[in-house]
Amino acid sequence: MGAEIPRVTLNNGVAMPVLGLGVWQLRDGAEAETAVRWALDAGYRLFDTAKMYGNERSVGRAIRASGIPREDIFVTTKIWPSDFFNPEAAFERSLAKLDLGYIDLYLIHHPVDFIPGFRALRRRVWQLLEKKYESKRTRAIGISNYTIAQIRSVLAEGSIPPAVNQVRFNPFDYKKDLLAFCKTKNIAVESYSPLTRARRLNHPTIRKVAEAHARSSAQVLIRWALQHGTIVIPKSARRERIVENARVFDFELTPGEMVALDSLTHST
Repeated sequence: MGAEIPRVTLNNGVAMPVLGLGVWQLRDGAEAETAVRWALDAGYRLFDTAKMYGNERSVGRAIRASGIPREDIFVTTKIWPSDFFNPEAAFERSLAKLDLGYIDLYLIHHPVDFIPGFRALRRRVWQLLEKKYESKRTRAIGISNYTIAQIRSVLAEGSIPPAVNQVRFNPFDYKKDLLAFCKTKNIAVESYSPLTRARRLNHPTIRKVAEAHARSSAQVLIRWALQHGTIVIPKSARRERIVENARVFDFELTPGEMVALDSLTHST
C-alpha cells in the first residue's frame, strides 16, 4: 500500500486528493483496469476519466473490485460538447458506466465558444449540473479548459460556482493569470498534461533541478504543479511510473528552482 496522498478542501467543503491518475488514452478493458489497480495499490484515490476517453466502465470496474470503501475514492468524469444537446442522458450514461453510485466531480469538458450558439447550450448544461449537484448525484461540479472570461460567464449566469477548473498546466504552459484569478474566486485549478506528454522531460532546466534532488524529471514537474497549489493528474500505464509519480511529497523545490521552471513557458 502506498503513502496517503493529501487532500484539499474545495469551495463546497468536499475534500479532493491533490494527486490522481489521469486515464486519457488508456484503452478500455485490461489496460485501463490494470493501471487503476496499480494506482490504488500505490495510494492513489483520485481518478480522472471522461465520456470522450471511452474507459469509464473500466475505471468503475477496477474501483469496485478493489474492495476499498467508495467514500475513500474520488472519481471525476466529464460531459463532451457533442452531448450538450441532451446533457441529462449523457450524465446518466456516465453514471451507469462507472456504476459507483454517484460521481464525485462532474465537469464540462470544453467550452467550445468557437461554435456559434454553443454558449447558450453551455449555460443550459451548467444548469443541469447544478441540479445534479443539488440532488447529490455528484458531490461537486466544475469546468475544464475555461478562460478567465468564460469563468466570469459561469459565475454571472449560474447560482453555484465551479469547484474546479481543469486545464493544461506545466512549466511550458504556465497559466499564471488564470491560476491567480481562480484563487481569488476559490476555484481549484487542476493540472492535466503536467508531464508535457513526455515531450519535454529532457529539457536541461528540468534535468538540472531533477539531478539536484536526485529525482526524475516527472517528479519535478509534478512537484512544481503541486507547489503552485494545483491538483495534479499525471497519466501513465506503467506500474513503475505510477508508483514514482506519487513519491513527490517528501521533497520541495526551492524558490529559485520554481522561478526557473516558471520561466520555461516563454521558451521554445
